[in-house]
Amino acid sequence: MHWIYPILGNRSILKLLLLVNIAGTIYGFYWYGWQLHETPAIFIPFVPDSPTASMFFVFVLIAFLLKKNWPLLEAMAVVTLFKYGVWAVVMNILVYFVQRGLDWQGYMLIFSHFAMAVEGLLYAPFYRIKWRHLVVAAIWVLHDVVIDYVFNMMPRYEMLDHYMKQIGYFTFWLSILSIGIGYYFCVRQNRFKLEIK
Repeated sequence: MHWIYPILGNRSILKLLLLVNIAGTIYGFYWYGWQLHETPAIFIPFVPDSPTASMFFVFVLIAFLLKKNWPLLEAMAVVTLFKYGVWAVVMNILVYFVQRGLDWQGYMLIFSHFAMAVEGLLYAPFYRIKWRHLVVAAIWVLHDVVIDYVFNMMPRYEMLDHYMKQIGYFTFWLSILSIGIGYYFCVRQNRFKLEIK
């Protein structure tokens, strides 16, 4: 895998990823707009899951371009990008089977959210996550499960309403897996320095 590190550290690649993630974040908040309009203010930080995850990664990329590490944001990014990226891919695949098809937006969401999960992992060898950062990320994603499935604030996929209990169960264990991935990069000893060129 080391062959990819010079590509990941290329300043042009980092700037391109930054622009793509900024655009994706803006679109994501727009996509949630109608739901946010109906959401009580206390829950708003925990409703737009995917754009919040990509926003964390935007700051990670800015830090890399400044040749810095912001470990708390790195922990938040790796855990949330994987969780919400995989979650949206699975939900849209379920929609495909329930509706026997997807519109272009569904396919776009599968591709973009898969890319979210991958980009967070690709840059993970360069993170400087410590236990305290991982604990914050873990509390965030587990609290989000409660907000979504106890207070009914999850992203709206009306055609999947019949499966909410199963989706909530899946989401809980996906959160645990995502925290486990963060744990791996927290305790990992052979961390690498991202060489920006």
